[in-house]
Amino acid sequence: MQLNPAQAVFSQLLLSGTLVHEGSFRDLQEACGISIHPRIVMVVSVDLYPDLVDGKPIRWRKEIGQRVSDGVREAMTVPHTRMWVEEGVLAVLADPGPRERWRQTADRLARRILRCCEDRGVRVSVGIGGCFDNPHLLHRSFKEAKEAMVDRFFQGTSLIFHYEPKQPRPESPESPVTNMERAELAATLRIGDADGTCSLLGDLLEKLADAYRHDVDMFKSEAVELVVFLSRQVLESGANPAEILAEHARFIQDLFGTIRYDKFVRKVCEYAGKLCGMVQPHPPDDVSPVIRKAILYLKKHLREKISLEQLAQSCCLSAWHLSHRFKRETGIPPMEFLNRLRLEKAAHFLEHTDCTIREIAGLVGFEDPNYFSRTFKKMSGITPSEYRKTKSCESSPKSVSERRFLFL
Repeated sequence: MQLNPAQAVFSQLLLSGTLVHEGSFRDLQEACGISIHPRIVMVVSVDLYPDLVDGKPIRWRKEIGQRVSDGVREAMTVPHTRMWVEEGVLAVLADPGPRERWRQTADRLARRILRCCEDRGVRVSVGIGGCFDNPHLLHRSFKEAKEAMVDRFFQGTSLIFHYEPKQPRPESPESPVTNMERAELAATLRIGDADGTCSLLGDLLEKLADAYRHDVDMFKSEAVELVVFLSRQVLESGANPAEILAEHARFIQDLFGTIRYDKFVRKVCEYAGKLCGMVQPHPPDDVSPVIRKAILYLKKHLREKISLEQLAQSCCLSAWHLSHRFKRETGIPPMEFLNRLRLEKAAHFLEHTDCTIREIAGLVGFEDPNYFSRTFKKMSGITPSEYRKTKSCESSPKSVSERRFLFL
């Protein structure tokens, strides 16, 4: 691949908008020996490039770049110049001909680029910016082409995106995620249920995606707010702030750079799993694999009616053997452990929702609200109503560990 220094300088000054500091457009043309007058910018981006490049040598990157460059050269039937603006992303500055047909011309060229690159074994997507006769404004076409590509986040590969101005957002848009859904997410995190937290989080992200299908920035902002919300729950549980904050900053930066929805969701759920491990080490590290399996089963089926026999069957043990071994390794029988999980989750609902006692009992797996209240009082010393009243009257919260481990 041979770099043309004159084309690189010409393209860079136009794409960056810094031509104004160097002189007139005609002076630039003469200095670089270039006669074309580009009026649009198309951004050609290798699909899934961050995934493809992972672990590949420099030689592979050069080869991919050569294929894309050759494909674009073959596809372009109008005067143009081009420049790599980042790894896997090529900016093409073109003169689309008559202004009244520039959109049709740009779309035709983009389709040719997709086809010529695919013939060379590379899938790309193309973003098309607006048309500007004034070369000093061509940097705006470049910006628009990149913004158009944002819509690729929710979609597939080998696509063409035309820039369209975004509609004004409401000043205070109401989040699609309800307070009850947040409470359920936090309560599940509270008991260290990594699988349950990831499942709920995946559902909420899907809900956000449906609501913000045409506004990727809003989707990412709402998703990051959920991650911040979970991180705050972990901090309130007594985790090491320095460890959480350092990891959180790194993760958020990486998340905003993610260009595909499926990978974005995977990263968020993996991070939520890490946060669950920081909230509470359940299952404890020192329990045997079979008891760890039993604890995970209890967390997964917490809202269901579970018998000791069912639990034992899931672990391929007899009820007596499981009960004896469970109590020896955790200090309490399995059914009491289940009730403690349920009550710990119920405590969060009492603190952070307006649900009735009956509703909370059902949410955590107690069929009889009276039995729930009796069990809550037996293990905490106060009734659920008294607990809620105490929490609402506290001017300053109790220590994190005292609040967090009420039952566990």
